[in-house]
Amino acid sequence: MIYTNSDGGARGNPGPGAIGVIVRRDEEILTRYSQFIGRRVTNNMAEYEALIKALQLASKHTREKVMCFLDSELIVKQLLGEYRVRDPKLLPLFLKVQKLQENFKEIAYKHVSRWDKFQQMADELLNKELDSHGFKRYWKK
Repeated sequence: MIYTNSDGGARGNPGPGAIGVIVRRDEEILTRYSQFIGRRVTNNMAEYEALIKALQLASKHTREKVMCFLDSELIVKQLLGEYRVRDPKLLPLFLKVQKLQENFKEIAYKHVSRWDKFQQMADELLNKELDSHGFKRYWKK
């Protein structure tokens, strides 16, 4: 099975945003990916963009089972049908995820703590991306 950890963030919400993605098979990291995604995005938009990229990258490794870990409880609950997508800016991203799901025989979403070790790796990737584009952190971990 392939596992993904994806994280998206925006400094300012809305503000400059980036994504970080880890694709792995158990403990073996297959792909690390980060990307600056724009100057005016929300945290939720960034979370969806990160998941979209995670699914695209995971499809290069399998068409079977994928387990996606996210630290956004809102996004997970929307994907599981527990919450409706009310934000019109999120709906196209939600629908893109729905389409990407067709690439896999089985897919699951799980909310994890931001302190999960792989989630921290994804978070660090996105923060380094923002730092490299000149959007410095206002805090230190």
